[in-house]
Amino acid sequence: MFAVCAVALLCCMSASHSAPLACEDSVRPLDQLDRRRLEGRWALVAGSLSDPAQFEFFKRRNSSSINFSSTSATSNVFYTPSVSAGGKCHFKTYNVSLEGSVLTFDALDQINLTLTFLHSSCQDCVLIRFDNESKKPVRLLLFSRRREVEQKEMEEFNAQVQCLNMPPPAVMDPTKELCPEETTSDPAAQTEEKTEGQKA
Repeated sequence: MFAVCAVALLCCMSASHSAPLACEDSVRPLDQLDRRRLEGRWALVAGSLSDPAQFEFFKRRNSSSINFSSTSATSNVFYTPSVSAGGKCHFKTYNVSLEGSVLTFDALDQINLTLTFLHSSCQDCVLIRFDNESKKPVRLLLFSRRREVEQKEMEEFNAQVQCLNMPPPAVMDPTKELCPEETTSDPAAQTEEKTEGQKA
């Protein structure tokens, strides 16, 4: 009887240690991001937000996408989120710094978020974790070149959301049209509200 209890205890201990390690591996940042692969438009497939009020607003959008383009040989890139909501398209272009797998905004933008690209088995996806000033994840968004991903890829994303203790993700409707791509790359020419752009 004692031997049976001992084995059961060891199994429980093994399971308790393996779960955190599995999570640590599944939400690890990319070692290095390929800037050329990053360029272009990515459609939002699904996302989770930790703030309930913001999450409800997030669910009401029709579609969303992000666009990356290089500014020069430096570490800076243009980051343009777009949101289709309420019958309108909202754009905002930011000149952000890319170091490794982390995007940071210029202090003048007054956006207290850090974007980190995480590993994903999806070959044509980018998985982005948004952290606040306290380094706490507040959003986890899955983007792809496609409008929807395979079931196994969505299952992986669901597991990553759970690892970060965030609510079950909202999945975008792939039949809803994306906003047209902006042709300008000059942040000064963008006139839409900054708050809308942050919500991509």
